[in-house]
Amino acid sequence: MLPVSLTKEQVKNSPDIDTDKPVSRQHERRYLGYYGYPYYWAGDGLWGQGAYPGMLLMGLGGGSDAAYRHAREEDDRAEAEGEEAQNGEPHLRSCNALMKYHVEASDGGMGHVQGMLLDDDTWAIRYLIVDTSNWWLGHQVLIAPRWIQGINWLDATVSVTLTQQAVKDAPLYDPAVPFSRDLEMALYEYHGRTGYWAEEVSFESPQFRVRERRPNL
Repeated sequence: MLPVSLTKEQVKNSPDIDTDKPVSRQHERRYLGYYGYPYYWAGDGLWGQGAYPGMLLMGLGGGSDAAYRHAREEDDRAEAEGEEAQNGEPHLRSCNALMKYHVEASDGGMGHVQGMLLDDDTWAIRYLIVDTSNWWLGHQVLIAPRWIQGINWLDATVSVTLTQQAVKDAPLYDPAVPFSRDLEMALYEYHGRTGYWAEEVSFESPQFRVRERRPNL
């Protein structure tokens, strides 16, 4: 169950969406404008000016309201000046579209996308669950989005900046075992990467202060 702070009438009258097509930035503007939400992409954080979706609501009538208005004005200006057309039109695609995509290591194939792990605090996709059973029987590993080099929608492939051997020797993922921060640290340490939690920002408001939080993935 996913509780939401909306009425049935609000949802009924909201902009329609064709779930068979990618979500365009224009549709996002109509959608967020309908509900009166700030643009989540107008800022350096995962959610606009912050790392948590709740920070968007803090911008509505709160102390950061002026910053959000400025961000929306800048976004509208960029669109009017054609910057968006030059940089390509952003689209969102369903997570279901990635299921079964082939994952290509730097030196060849290594498996397919089996699922994803989400951070239930930030709603960020933290890992792709990669099933390598076609190469190594019964082997599932985790790939962080920042290790992805590119996604080819036409060929249905996900390219990563890892070798086949590095993936084969990586810590196994067991869906029956709760995924803790200790397991995350072991995974990042194995690949010699810096954990995303080391880059999270601490906000002045205590309830949004982020340091060594343990997401329930």
